[in-house]
Parts: sequence; C-alpha cells; structure tokens
Amino acid sequence: MDFQLSEEQQMVLDTARDFARNELLPTAAATDKSGTFPKAAIAKLAELGFLGMAVPDRWGGAGLDVLSYAIAMEEISAGCASTGVIMSVNNSLVCDPILRYGDDAQRKKWLVPLAQGRRLGCFALSEPGSGSDAAGMRMTAIRDGDDYVINGTKNWITNGREADVCVLIAHSDPSERHKGISAFVVDALETPYGVGKVEDKLGIKGTSTTSLVFEDLRVPVANRLGAEGDGFKVAMSTLDGGRIGIAAQALGIARQAFEEALQYSRERVAFGKAIGDFGAIQEMLADMATEIDAARLLIWRAAAAKEAGESYSKLSAMAKLYASEMSARVCHKGLQIHGGYGYVKEYNAERHMRDARITEIYEGTSEIQRLVVARAVQIEIARGADRL
Repeated sequence: MDFQLSEEQQMVLDTARDFARNELLPTAAATDKSGTFPKAAIAKLAELGFLGMAVPDRWGGAGLDVLSYAIAMEEISAGCASTGVIMSVNNSLVCDPILRYGDDAQRKKWLVPLAQGRRLGCFALSEPGSGSDAAGMRMTAIRDGDDYVINGTKNWITNGREADVCVLIAHSDPSERHKGISAFVVDALETPYGVGKVEDKLGIKGTSTTSLVFEDLRVPVANRLGAEGDGFKVAMSTLDGGRIGIAAQALGIARQAFEEALQYSRERVAFGKAIGDFGAIQEMLADMATEIDAARLLIWRAAAAKEAGESYSKLSAMAKLYASEMSARVCHKGLQIHGGYGYVKEYNAERHMRDARITEIYEGTSEIQRLVVARAVQIEIARGADRL
C-alpha cells in the first residue's frame, strides 16, 4: 500500500493548510464568539474549488479524488471547525447525491452552481421525532399530478438559514417505511420553505443549525432524485460518504488541539523546567499523536475504497466512529495539558473540546456507527470471509 501523496494531492494539502493557518485560524475564535456565518471564508473556499471537490469539471467541480477531499477537510477543520462542516455538507450531503442520483437536467440546474459556490446546499433527513430511526420520519411528499405536495418539519439542519438548495428526504408512500421514502431537490428560490428556530449550540457556532418547515409546498416531479421509493437508499448512501467528511473534520479538530497542546508544553515552565519534559505530559502527547495517526489511516482507507468504487459503508462507519471519539479524547487531553488556561476562552483548548463533541452525534451517532460495523462484520462472516 502506497501512502505517498500524488503531486496533485500534495498541492491540495498545501493550499488548504495555507488558507487554514493564515485566514481561518486567526478568526476562528471570533467566529465562535459571535456565532457569525463565515461568509468570506466560504467565498474563498469556492474560489479554491473546495465546495465541489469530487464533482467532475463538466458539472462545475474540481474533479479531484475522494482522498483529496478528506485531506482538505482535515486542514480546513483544523483552522475552523464551523467552516469545515459547511464545506462538508455542501460536498458530501448535497453535491454527491445530486451527482450520483440526479439526471443531467438536475445536475446542470443545481450541481453546477453548488460546486462552484454560487449556491449553498443543505441536507434534510432528521425530524423532531426521528433521528437515528430515519425510516420513522413523518414528513410526507404526496404525488398530485405533476407535483409532490410536501408537509412536515425537519430538524438539525446545518446551513439551514443560509442554504438555498435542499436535498430533502420524505415519505411519498406513508403506508410503507423505508420502501415508501423518496428524495427531492427543493429550490428555495423557486418554492420557498420556512426556516424555523436557529439553535444555540455548544460548538461549531459559526454554522446555523435550524428547523425547516414545509406546509403544502408544491415541488415538481422533475425535482425528485432517482425513482419514487429510492429515497432511503439515497439517504443512507449519502451518509456513508458524508461520514468520511465528518471523520476528517474530527481529525482536523484533534490535530489542532494536539499541536497547540504540544506548543504550550514547550513554553509552560513548572518546577524549573518545561512541563513537556515531565513523563506524565509526554505520555499524554504520545497517546494523542498515535490516535491522530490511526484515525487518519482509517479515513484514508475509507476514501480510497470509495474512490475505487468498492464497498465502503463499514469503512466509513469505522473511520467516523474512531475519529470522532478520538477527537473527544485528544481535545480532553489538550485542555488538561493547558491546565487552568485550558478552561478559559483566552486559549483555544476549550473551543476545540466543544467543537469535537458534535462529531460523535451528527451524520450518525457513535451508537449507529457501531451497529453499521457490527452488521457488516456479521454479513462478512456469514459469507465466509477469511479476514475482516
């Protein structure tokens, strides 16, 4: 297995790291404090081609591979976790399903401006009463001639306030569970929907997390992604890819927390020497570095499998599970190394800890990832796999 980046991948890494360190990191604390959407940063991501990274040139994207996307997500999230998740949603949860399940007319209308950053997308699956149990959603999209009439409320929508393109999952046949679900592209400029409460969150405060309200909203049949009844498949496969992006976000947060803790350990003096010279701190730093590298390898493996067209559901779940929980552990240690200074907002340690926490919840909780992995392993064993 070759771990050497290609020239193109190295260029992506260098570009993303330069932007993150020089433009995102200096303003990340202010973004967190104000809760302001990082509009200028998102515009710059569009200029860099980072809002449609795996979308082919034909459809307005950068035409890069999945590993390049994971690399960029790590770097951008190290600079600002809020900017990272905005980028992740537009790439993984909006551009990807339109590219994979849309027809050419849909790609031309929505994918091109989304990939170019002229429009911004959101993904609406969760509801007030259904999160992990996606098939238990109550939103309906009932066919009426050349339209679907949509009713219901979606919850926890990242980019909900700013997005003007929504990939929406709803029941087109309420008598069925997952077999009666369809996917749609809802264009807020053509058929405006309601934006509800903007949540006051623990972390990633530069993003809007809202509810979306649909009341007798008529959406053309031409806006449906795939066939009627394909929505559950669209949603689950979209989340498989999205988990690679969130795993990379968690990795970026953890790496930044580690680098700042390492620097602090060299500067902080106690008992006549730098605290980084003490065995207890060295052990913490060693564990942090090892876990970060292990998470990166899992993410790269999942990205490589997706790029190769191989089955990657288990791999992306493993990467997301490990990277998110790793990030929480690393950020906890990072704050501990900072001591009392880690607990105050003058330093970034407490922000990293707050930002990391959500990665264990959105796009599938850790509990759901464990179910995905366990079921995949059972299937592999039943099929006589000689190794996992």
